[in-house]
Amino acid sequence: MTHPFKTFQTFGLAAGLLFSAAPAAVLLPAAPAVAQQRQAITLEDLWVKGTFAARSVQGFNWMRDGRYYSALEKGEVVQHDVTTGQATQTLVASQQLKPVGSDQPISVDGYEFNADEQKMLFSTATEPIYRRSTRANYFVYDRAAQKLVPLSTGGKQSYATFSPDGRRVAFMRQNNMYVVDLQTMQETPITTDGQINKLIHGGGDWVYEEEFEVSRAFKWSPDSKQLAYISFDESRVPEYNLQEWGPLYPKDYRYKYPKAGEPNSIVTVSVYDVEGKRTTKMDIGSETDQYIPRIEWTKTPGLLSIQRTNRLQNKLELLHGNTATGKTEVVWTDTDKAYVDVTDDLRYLKNGKQFVVTSERDGYRHIYLFDMKGKLVKQLTQGAWEVSEFVGVDEAKGQAYYLSAEASPLQRHLYRVDLKGKNKTRLGEAGNGTDVVNMSPDFRYYLNYHSAANEPQTVSLRNGQDGKLVKVLEDNAKLKQRMQEYGFVPQETFSFKTSEGVTLNGCTIKPANMEAGKKYPVLTFLYGGPGSQKVLDKWNSVDYYTWFQMLAQQGYVVAIVDNRGTGGRGAEFKKCTYAQMGKLETIDQGEAVKYLGAQPWADKGRIGIFGWSYGGYLAALAMTKNADLYKAGISVAPVTNWRYYDTIYSERYLKTPQDNAAGYDDNSPVQFANLLKGKYLLVHGTGDDNVHFQNSVAFTDALVKANKDFEQLYYPNRNHGIYGGNTRLHLFRQMTNFLLQNL
Repeated sequence: MTHPFKTFQTFGLAAGLLFSAAPAAVLLPAAPAVAQQRQAITLEDLWVKGTFAARSVQGFNWMRDGRYYSALEKGEVVQHDVTTGQATQTLVASQQLKPVGSDQPISVDGYEFNADEQKMLFSTATEPIYRRSTRANYFVYDRAAQKLVPLSTGGKQSYATFSPDGRRVAFMRQNNMYVVDLQTMQETPITTDGQINKLIHGGGDWVYEEEFEVSRAFKWSPDSKQLAYISFDESRVPEYNLQEWGPLYPKDYRYKYPKAGEPNSIVTVSVYDVEGKRTTKMDIGSETDQYIPRIEWTKTPGLLSIQRTNRLQNKLELLHGNTATGKTEVVWTDTDKAYVDVTDDLRYLKNGKQFVVTSERDGYRHIYLFDMKGKLVKQLTQGAWEVSEFVGVDEAKGQAYYLSAEASPLQRHLYRVDLKGKNKTRLGEAGNGTDVVNMSPDFRYYLNYHSAANEPQTVSLRNGQDGKLVKVLEDNAKLKQRMQEYGFVPQETFSFKTSEGVTLNGCTIKPANMEAGKKYPVLTFLYGGPGSQKVLDKWNSVDYYTWFQMLAQQGYVVAIVDNRGTGGRGAEFKKCTYAQMGKLETIDQGEAVKYLGAQPWADKGRIGIFGWSYGGYLAALAMTKNADLYKAGISVAPVTNWRYYDTIYSERYLKTPQDNAAGYDDNSPVQFANLLKGKYLLVHGTGDDNVHFQNSVAFTDALVKANKDFEQLYYPNRNHGIYGGNTRLHLFRQMTNFLLQNL
């Protein structure tokens, strides 16, 4: 899971835009005005017409001088002035993208420049493999010669990447690593023993890709002389078999999937010397039951950085290795009584003497500066708030940029602090909402994608030093007008204390013009997994949020509450669910239902619950362990026993089944099927490579054995996102009808 299926959190997600910081009353009319002019929201608006899709600025690539950016527009690469957004020239026209010997241009779906921007890599016919992995046909374009040639003719490639000097490209194909010399177009294999479902060089295995976000597992050295890569010997990892439905005899798709407690890949790190054509194996210790989630080059020639964590993931070590000898030493260690998160926050400074990294060692994620021996130089940020994203370091000015929840756990804003931990400054305009930033390489400008709970994103260009507005690139004015026409109601936030004295944050979307004294049915929505957050001052795009607006038009109150274990509030709140996932979350959701049921507008006899993935798991637990509180519930693609889920995610939060059997079994919905009372809908895709259909099969079997009535939907060959063609329209129609009939 990066959370069991992040896709539900991100599908349809539009990146955020400028900052108007307007209160909800400005954007959304008062309830009476809404009622007079509203149009009915339909499922076709959501899943066919895209009526409420937010516009964004996409395909944005900073040029190296910081004055321009490029974008792919109608098959051409166009340069734009950063300060005006206006196109200044076409860098590569579609007619220039005809391969040598062809009279037809290629259909481009992606591109990148080399360091001096004189050569380009274009990808075409890209096909997905899993969540982050793809394969494509790559072409190399020489801008001076206006010549386009295929990178390789030996089959589709994955992760093609220029060397920093632009002379070579490395890629992976069929589990082996290759390097192409762009002067001669000679292709050299670095490895030859890669084999499907046995040995991978330079690309993550399934579980690394899903949980550590590792797809490309190789890195060029800054001097372009060496290529470091990770290899995965997955020969001992058990295979999982998916059946592909359609032909007379269904096809089997077998892939390596390590379930909790089962063997993982044995991982090694190697460095290939391009000129000498020799490989050095790095010393990562004698222990093979461990993880190597990150490799990175330092600023010192021949010095490789390797991150190593034990299988329980409660100890993260930073190793520095001599690539000539393979010898390594541990220079920094981060430990936790629960687990240590792996991030991309490590930065080596150009002075070659220091690195910056984040840690939760004081209870909140903060930024630290260390010397190359791992001695603390300075904690750069501190306080009872989280750094949510480390953006980078402007070394010329000695400043670190980051996003944090300092203003509120429900918001995210951009800050800057110097490398002495002083002169902290919030950039941009004061106000509410959430910012997502795309910083230029020289820190002169950044794109700010700003939104708020009741305000679609605005994309603006801002000055990197003071955050002042340069230009609004997209304001979604048409969407805001459309929201008024359809009578969108404002999302309202609240908080309450549970019987245990825990403060929980929540929000509601209510019908317009609620009648005094009338009781309304309530649908609760949740995700609830470790570090996740659904209650945010952020626009939630076109997926479930707009569906909730549709339900509000039909007389339902929709409520979302973030239970213990979720993010934005520090390590203690997040990690208190360690070794007992599902227990405290279910208690908190039960407390939320009691709180909501006590509101004067709530019909406490008509409360339902809906969740997807981890949320589907908690919905199944709620419908069984808290059966008396819910009239109806929907679980989509749920985990029903963490024994069925992968090693990295499950064991990070529960330890292994061998060490903590009760943590896996005591909060499995399968164990409580006999407690089900309300109406229940169980949904799953049979082609789910992430949360296997096996989970719903097991729960179905338990419900049948307990003689419980329930409804079930399965979607042939659909993965964890359950989409494609009419799939989403169909799914949400079934869920809507289920609620109308049962809640």
